[in-house]
Amino acid sequence: MAERPAFYVRQGKADSRLYSFEWFPGFSVSQKQKSVKSLHRAILAADREARPLEVSTKSREPIGEMLSAFRLRLNRHTLENVFQSAKVFEKGGPYPDLLEVPPKEAKRDERLRNSGPLTGFRFQDRDFPLISRTAFYDYLYISAVRQSLSEDEIGLIGEYNYFTDIEFNPSKSVNTQAGAVSIIRLMLEEYGRLPDFSGEEFIRWHREHVVYGQSMGIPASGRAKRQEM
Repeated sequence: MAERPAFYVRQGKADSRLYSFEWFPGFSVSQKQKSVKSLHRAILAADREARPLEVSTKSREPIGEMLSAFRLRLNRHTLENVFQSAKVFEKGGPYPDLLEVPPKEAKRDERLRNSGPLTGFRFQDRDFPLISRTAFYDYLYISAVRQSLSEDEIGLIGEYNYFTDIEFNPSKSVNTQAGAVSIIRLMLEEYGRLPDFSGEEFIRWHREHVVYGQSMGIPASGRAKRQEM
């Protein structure tokens, strides 16, 4: 058995809940998809009105795969590369050269683990503090969705009400594409579109509307002892 979160909108907030389900070990796509199906069964057992969507390259739904951080692009670079290249640490960073390597190499670069605690982010010559531990990633993710997907494709998110990422383990990582998609779902409910917030506007909105980090035990601020993923 394993536990993973699902992300959803409740009372005007993006929230999450952990579900226990049967885990299928192995690295193959088929094994991952078996685990996804098992997780979604657990969600449906708790809520018969659930319409879960896996948000990753392991998704069986085209929109779920399109929403993977390894598929989305921001300013011609993959979202994963942009995020990793923006990290600022106590002893180094940011590392803009990470924009030009394969996404998996960027994520595994040794400097991201050997430069001390994460202290913030730098993107387009602007500094983003660790005000909310997921706000910067969510900001980048939503910006990449706006650049990468059509309005009709973004609208498909509204057909689902639970979002999962089978690779995301809150005991090991902080940021999650499934959580960011639940924020998009909330924005579509509230505005009927993705608003073009500035970084400051998004952080203020995020503070008021995103609570899933709290439910997973993620502190709202402070220097990160573990690296943001």
